This record gives sequence, C-alpha cells and structure tokens, in this order.
Amino acid sequence: MNYNYRYRLTPTVDQRETLDYHRDTCRQLYNHALYRFNQIPEDEGTVKQRVRTIRDELPDLKDWWDALTDVYSKVLQPTIMRVAKNINALGKLKEQGYKVGELRWKSPREFRSFTYNQSGFELDKKGGQTVLSLSKLADIPIEFHRPLPDDATVKEVTLKKEKTGEWFAIFGIERDTEPPAKPSLEEIDAEEVVGIDVGIRKYAHDTDGTAVESLDLSEDRDRLEREQRTLSRKEYESTNWENQRQRVAECHLDIKRKRRDFLHKLSNYYAREYDLVAVEDLDVKRMLESPRNSRNTASAAWNTFTDMLEYKCEREGTHFVEVDPDGTTKECAQCSVETEKPLWVREHSCPACGFEDDRDANAAWNILSRGLTKLGVGHSKGTPVETALPAGTSPVPAKRVVEAGSPTLSERVSASRVG
Repeated sequence: MNYNYRYRLTPTVDQRETLDYHRDTCRQLYNHALYRFNQIPEDEGTVKQRVRTIRDELPDLKDWWDALTDVYSKVLQPTIMRVAKNINALGKLKEQGYKVGELRWKSPREFRSFTYNQSGFELDKKGGQTVLSLSKLADIPIEFHRPLPDDATVKEVTLKKEKTGEWFAIFGIERDTEPPAKPSLEEIDAEEVVGIDVGIRKYAHDTDGTAVESLDLSEDRDRLEREQRTLSRKEYESTNWENQRQRVAECHLDIKRKRRDFLHKLSNYYAREYDLVAVEDLDVKRMLESPRNSRNTASAAWNTFTDMLEYKCEREGTHFVEVDPDGTTKECAQCSVETEKPLWVREHSCPACGFEDDRDANAAWNILSRGLTKLGVGHSKGTPVETALPAGTSPVPAKRVVEAGSPTLSERVSASRVG
C-alpha cells in the first residue's frame, strides 16, 4: 500500500531562495507544457499520450532554456506529467456534476510544490542534524519527528511551500507488507460491527451509544475574521499587506490542522476498534448548495472523514461499507416504520412499536442495518440489529479526541458498548 509521510523543513535564507527558484522554474515549465498541450490536436492520442509527447521534448527545450539545466531531470518530468493528472482530475469532477472549466496558467502564488521522482533525494546525517539531500539543490535540515517504516520504499519526495511560507517534505512510500486479511463476514462478532451517523451538533453518533461532539473552532474563526478585516484595509501587495496576508494564511492553516488532526484520530479509532464499519454515502455537494447551514457543513468535512476512514479500514483489514442516507433518520430501527421529524426534534419515538431513543442513535442503527444488508449479511439472529437495542448516549467532547495520547474516547466507547 502507498502512504504519505510529511515532515517540516528548516531551510536557511539562501536555501529558501534556491527552493523558490526551482519552484518557479517548474511553474514556468508547467505553463509551457499546458500551452503545448493545447496546440496538439485531440485526435493524436489520449491526454496522457499527448503529455508524454511534450515530455519527450525536454532535451530540445534544455538547448535554449538554460534555467532547466539547473533543475534535476527527475523533477522536470513529473512537472510536465502534472498537466495530465490535473486534466483527468477535472474530468472526474465533471462526471460528478461539478461545473469545471479549463486548466489555466499557474501564477507564482498558485504553484507551490515540485516533486523528486524515483531518485535525486536521500536522507543523511550531517553535523548531528538529519538533512534531506536533494540533487542540484541543497542539503536541507529536516525535522524527522518519526521514522519511516522499516519495510517502506520511498518512491518520491514532494517539496511544498505553504501559504504561510513554511516548507514541507512529503515522502511518498510504498510498503512491502500486505495489509491484514479482512475477517470473514460470517465470523465477525456482533460487538465488532458499528454504524456511524455524522452530523453538525454531534459529529459522530454510533451504535455503541457513543456521541462525539463537533470540534469547536469558533475562537479560531473569530481570529480569522479579525485578521481578514485588517487585511482588507491594507494597500494591495504592499509590504504591510503581504505581512497581513501571511497572518491570514496562518489562521487558515491552524483551522485546517486542527480539523484534520481530529478527523485522523477519530477515523483511526473506528478502523482499529471494529471489524466492520458502516457510514452514510452523503451527497455533500448538494448539501453545500443549500443556503441553510452550508458553512457548518463545509467545516464538518464529512467526505474527508469517510475518505480517511475508508483507506484506514483497508490498512487495518476492516470491512468498510457506505449506504444510502435517505430516510435513515425517519425510519424506525426496530420496526422500519417511517416517521416525519423536524430538525429540532432530537428524540425518536415510533408510533407503531413504541420504540424510543436518541434521533442520531436510531439513524446509526439504520445505517448499520443497511450496511449489513448491502454486504449480504442480512438480519439474522446473530446481527446486533436484532439481538440488542441501542443503549444510552455517552457524549465525548471533540477536544478529548484531538488531545494526543488521550484514552478517554476509547474508554468511554468500551464502557458504553452494547453487549
């Protein structure tokens, strides 16, 4: 399996200038490749074939473009191939219903990374400091805060400059060890399956009765709004404007890091704790188009959570299934009768069978039931949908999920699990 490991770089002032020079050279090459791509007729091959034709022109380009000789060849080739990657990405978005245009030339502010592919990089020790040795560039100090896995093969290294001005090295690795085999569906114990309902007020509510509160980013957003107002009063592209722009970028990055840290830890917990995980296949695009609560929907990043959960389930040998979300809140988990509920009604009370429970807990059980059906398990007596009713809710603050090394979430989930 392929993974990315990210490390902070601490380049000197001179090294920063060299990094920016290589980055801008790659940007200009990317723009040239896009220009050439638009000149090649579509009937001369697929997108990838036409971009490869441009890549094969590199030796001739170097004869008159002196700056290209300053950059390692295994950096120039992936830069050109990014055109094909970006065009294919736009095509996938178009298939999903998004309105997309054509690729445009990249400005210096938009092009923020370049990649060493296969060779030209090496981790080394110099003067007691771990450095990343890059061909035709420099030996850059790196904060190697965690080792790479012993069975990892580094396939590429991407150097990225954040909007804050920080530089990072992202190692793309391939692990030789196969992920653990998924257990047979017939052998999975009833206590080792879980359905998860996601929301705004409570980020996740599962069938074990655990509710995880949404991450409180209100103070971070207030700070961001203050900094943005200050930025709007600066003269555009002045020194003060640039300094303030960087402070705004730092606010954005703080929010992004806190959110991703929260999602990584929550998805990691579910992937490791259970043998089967069922979630909703939400149409977040349609939800964002709604004028109601779109900001909180975007902040929740449900698609990011399910994407993380999916690949981590694959890594841990856990079954992962997405189900149709329509009606999971209305349907009774006990008798399947649907009951209309306004958003402000937070309790489920079935008029047909009398079953009562938390609204989100009822939805989580319906998600699990649909997931089992989708996998062909059905509703036999061995499934938790029939053998147990949802238990009471044990709220877990999002702050506890974010805190590194905190066992509180795992302890509370274990304590509230349905037998």
